[in-house]
Amino acid sequence: MIRRGGNDEIRMTNEESCRGVYVKCLTNRPGAWHKRRYNAFTLIELIVVIAVIIILAGLVLSTVGYVQKKGARSRAETEIAAMSAACESYKADNAIYPRDPTANTATDTLNARTMTDPAIANATAYRTASLVLYRALSGDRNLDRIVNATDENFKIDGTTMSPSLTQPPASYYAFKPNQLSPTDQTQTPIEFIRDPFGNSYGYSTAYQYDVDVGTNPPTHGYNPTFDLWSTVSIAPSPTPSPPTTQQDLWIKNW
Repeated sequence: MIRRGGNDEIRMTNEESCRGVYVKCLTNRPGAWHKRRYNAFTLIELIVVIAVIIILAGLVLSTVGYVQKKGARSRAETEIAAMSAACESYKADNAIYPRDPTANTATDTLNARTMTDPAIANATAYRTASLVLYRALSGDRNLDRIVNATDENFKIDGTTMSPSLTQPPASYYAFKPNQLSPTDQTQTPIEFIRDPFGNSYGYSTAYQYDVDVGTNPPTHGYNPTFDLWSTVSIAPSPTPSPPTTQQDLWIKNW
C-alpha cells in the first residue's frame, strides 16, 4: 500500500496496514478503556491496605508502650536497690538510717500502708520525705545540686544546724539528673527524688517510729528499718487507689 501526502510517500505493506487498522479499532473499542483501567488499585484494595497498615501500627505502638514500661520498672528496681545500699552506708557512719529530727517528722508521717497517692492526695508528704532522703544521701542539704561549705549549716530535714559541721556532709549516693525534679540541672531548689514514672519515690520510717507492738499486721509501714518504694503509676493519678490494689503494682524494698 502506498499513501501520498505532499511530496512524501509512505509505503506500507498489507500486513502493517492491517495491524494499524486493528490497533486503531482496538483503541476505539468501548471495552479497551476498561481493560486499561483494570490495572490500577480498586477502592476495596486500598481500604484493605489501609486497614492492614492501621493494624500493624497498633501492634507496634502497643509493643513500644510495653517495652517502655518494662524499662521504667527495671530502672526503678535498680535505683531502689542502689539507694537502699546507700542507706546502709549512711547507717554505718551515723548509727541510724536517714530520718528527720523530731522537729519535722516527714519520714515518720509518710505511711506506706495508708498513703498511696504520690501525685495528688499525698504529694506533699511524699516529696517532703524524699527530700530528707536526698539530703542525707547526697550531702546537698540546701538543695542547690552541689555539696560545699554552705551545706554544713543544715540538718537533713533542711532546718538550721547549730553548731555547724566542721566539713561538708558526706555523699553516699550520686543522683543523676533524671532522678531529680526538676530534671533541668540549672533549676533549683530540688523538689523531690523522681521515679521513672514521674512521681516522687516514697521513703518512710513510720515503723521505725512506731513498731506497733501487739498489732498484727503493723499499721505503721512494713519495715522496722525504712520503707522505700515506687508506686508504678503515671502522674497525675486521677484518684487514690486502695492499698490492696496499689500494692500489687509497687516496686519496693520489702
